Amino acid sequence: MKLVVIEAPAKRETLKKYLGNGYEVFATKGHIRDLPAKSFAIDLNNNYEPHYEINPDKKELISELKKKAERADEVLIATDPDREGEAISWHVANVLGLDPNKKCRIQFNEISKKAVLKALNEPRAIDLNLVNAQQARRVMDRIVGYKLSPILSKKIAPKLSAGRVQSVALKLVVEREKEIENFKPEEYWTVTAFHEKDKIKFKSTLTNFKNKKIKLSNKEEVEKALTEIKASDFVVDNIKKSNTKSHAPAPFTTSTMQQDALNKLGMSLKRTTSSAQELYEGVEVKGEGKIALITYIRTDSTRVSVDAQNACRDFIAEKFGKDYVPAKPNIYATKKNAQDAHEAIRPIFMQMTPEMVKDSLSKDNYRLYKLIYERFLASQMSEAQYSNVNVSINAGSYTFKASGKTLEFAGFTAVYKEYTDEEKQDISKLPQLSENEILKVLEIKEEQKFTKPPARYTEASLVKAMEEKGIGRPATYAATITILTARNYCTKDGRYLVPTELGRKIIEYLEKFFNSVINVKFTAHMENRLDDIAENKDEWHSVVDSFWNGFKGLLKNADSSSVTMKAQPVETDIVCEKCGHKMVIREGRYGKFLGCSNFPKCKNVKPLETEENQNARKPVGVCPECGKNVYAVRSKRGKTFYACEDRTGCNFMSWDIPTGEKCPKCGKYLIRKGKLVKCSACDYKVEQPSQDDATQTSPD
Repeated sequence: MKLVVIEAPAKRETLKKYLGNGYEVFATKGHIRDLPAKSFAIDLNNNYEPHYEINPDKKELISELKKKAERADEVLIATDPDREGEAISWHVANVLGLDPNKKCRIQFNEISKKAVLKALNEPRAIDLNLVNAQQARRVMDRIVGYKLSPILSKKIAPKLSAGRVQSVALKLVVEREKEIENFKPEEYWTVTAFHEKDKIKFKSTLTNFKNKKIKLSNKEEVEKALTEIKASDFVVDNIKKSNTKSHAPAPFTTSTMQQDALNKLGMSLKRTTSSAQELYEGVEVKGEGKIALITYIRTDSTRVSVDAQNACRDFIAEKFGKDYVPAKPNIYATKKNAQDAHEAIRPIFMQMTPEMVKDSLSKDNYRLYKLIYERFLASQMSEAQYSNVNVSINAGSYTFKASGKTLEFAGFTAVYKEYTDEEKQDISKLPQLSENEILKVLEIKEEQKFTKPPARYTEASLVKAMEEKGIGRPATYAATITILTARNYCTKDGRYLVPTELGRKIIEYLEKFFNSVINVKFTAHMENRLDDIAENKDEWHSVVDSFWNGFKGLLKNADSSSVTMKAQPVETDIVCEKCGHKMVIREGRYGKFLGCSNFPKCKNVKPLETEENQNARKPVGVCPECGKNVYAVRSKRGKTFYACEDRTGCNFMSWDIPTGEKCPKCGKYLIRKGKLVKCSACDYKVEQPSQDDATQTSPD
């Protein structure tokens, strides 16, 4: 019996289908050994030696793993095909006493029978260069986390944390917000003429004056131009016809998948990552059992295997016809600093269409699989072909332009359209026109506009910016960005990321004391140094050493400086009901709050009621335990719950609004959800409009 060690339990069933009876599959459930959570564990005086420990929750699992390994004829480690997966393999080998230089590591980019059996026939030694690149990242991140976070907590607010890449991502968000705040809009005007010929309506836009580009900045300039334009005939001056082609987009990388999933499907990074992981590890498909549908999901490569490419081309020819198959296979350039460790994200089986598995998948999984499938299918299809018409129209000394575009051959657009801002696609079909023809004008419309500031980052556009600037890697984008909102450094305004006052304060402090390290250029440089370790061009200790030698002086300077950004307590007239001292306004990790001035002897705290939220804050329900008012309360994590106003004498809280009434069926308290009143315990429910609804619908 051979033992195959993997990371995720969800893969076990899928793999066992392909391995057969001679193999046993064991899942480590991620890391089994790591740096301890509550100590620094890096020996700065001994070549940055990390002190790894068995994860406390994995001791029983490791005991079981060792027993299985002892009974096995051979142990093969099949963790994920990236640097972190390689590091986990190395830790597993160490725990089991295996020689990492022996052929104990297998790797596959997809969980298919062909890929798994091929990997079994090609075991290799653990790649220590990849392991060391991951070790260097882990050590540097631990140094930043453990050495910088206490300074931020001391100088700004308690319990803050900093991250080497996370802080730079936050810096991008803060800098964008400053751009928006400092932006000064400029006035400009557009002039559009509306025409009709042969029952086809189209429009032209003012672009030139006396053959030079024109920019209208105010109403007076517009009126001056319109005086001549309205007194002139619109005469076709020049017609240019051309044919253009649009090439299919590359198959997905991690970042492009995350961007498209948000832009097209409205899926957050967290939802996309979770769904992609399930599609990669395996899902239950009716009639097939548990199978994996897509290749490995953490990649920055657009490379595709020859077998997958040929299978896709055959599928296109069969479904769409030979015209949709390019003469030569489409090959896409991978960006310069990509690791290119494995293929692009693609479906494993072209015959497994999204519609075939729709009934077996969750809504998110189906939509994401469809997006991945169609993107890959499109990437191997022929170009789309268009015929274009550009017309210059003279009105006196002024020139208007009209454009028409017709799709002649759909090509890849038959299955996939790239995400675009449709409002910018201001192209219409034109009628047949001839030079010197005088056009009918239905209306001339002028419109005042103002230049707009750059848009705030969304999760998708921040991923794109991080990738373009070389910050982080595919496996880190989602976790890095998600942590910004989890720690209240950013909030979300719809889809957009907005830095909080705390987030801005952190960046202000980092720019003052750590600007040479916490910046885009240096962070991208360190990513390149990690790549050099992985490619055996550099030694990991020397990379960490160069980082620490520059960082430790900054830490010392910041820690010894008298500069602080900690908000000083502001005394109020509110009296502490516990000890009689005055309450003061303090500022913590989650914003401002009221605390007793007699701290630490008295630790009474309560939410800060500003004038705005005092007016807005009204009782929303009745406490079912003591009969007092229930108010909406925001938790530290930003979630809203409902609690009794008597926070000391009554501990009642609920995620739903209590009505104060008892269930006629079981006696438990009733809760309100919109127009529905239901029991908090049993299945009793009744539709009942709220007081506000009743008032709005009253005939009075």
